[in-house]
Amino acid sequence: MARRLAYFIAGLIVWLLLSWTVNYQEIIAGAAVALLAAGMFGGYLPVEPKKLLNPVRWFWVLVYIPVFGWQCLKANIDVALRVLSPGLNLKPGIVKIKTSLKSEIARVFLANSITMTPGTLTVEIKDDTLYIHWIEIRSDDPEEMAKMIKGPFEFFLKRIFD
Repeated sequence: MARRLAYFIAGLIVWLLLSWTVNYQEIIAGAAVALLAAGMFGGYLPVEPKKLLNPVRWFWVLVYIPVFGWQCLKANIDVALRVLSPGLNLKPGIVKIKTSLKSEIARVFLANSITMTPGTLTVEIKDDTLYIHWIEIRSDDPEEMAKMIKGPFEFFLKRIFD
């Protein structure tokens, strides 16, 4: 029940932010849609509702957003320079990295963060191992490769989800 309630509240907040109005008809429609969605999918919420109310986790979410944006910007510039360079210096390949993240949702967020960063693509997640397609393999040392790919993501995701 707590998961469905959390899902309903989150859904209603998203609806209100997207509609950006206080018209009662919009609020009623949003509540109906959020209630329907909570009834159908609320049991699948991957995070305990009490974790969602922890302000420390929300602080780390707010810190994570600009960190992710900065990493994404750096990767965009790197890929753009590679595309614009006449020699196309590429050494693509698939690398295997381990993560210390405990929860499945944290691992999924790490995989998505890596995938949304240009030049890398998460191919598979198997337990605590991620297989990443990387546009340029810069090292032969697995730990160094993991450190380059995960960047600061793992540090923040551990504080948000685990």
